[in-house]
Amino acid sequence: MIEHLKTSDSQLRALIKRNKIQFGANRNLKIYGKLSCKSGKRMKKENRVFFGSEEDAISHGYRPCGSCMRREYLLWRNSIAHPITHL
Repeated sequence: MIEHLKTSDSQLRALIKRNKIQFGANRNLKIYGKLSCKSGKRMKKENRVFFGSEEDAISHGYRPCGSCMRREYLLWRNSIAHPITHL
């Protein structure tokens, strides 16, 4: 997880260009999404963090954005509403 406030804009651009950052997230809401997401672009810098993969975001307890990642969000929501139980 990379915090926006602890990284310069030029460093962030370089990491994005090298595909080291693929998702942006809101640390307060625990929601991650695509870098092109309109909701994510309106987020305050102090709340913004970045991840290199979905797995990384999920392992930190984040859920998919309902706007830019609708399919993934619906899968996540359905898994919460109907958790799989192991017998």
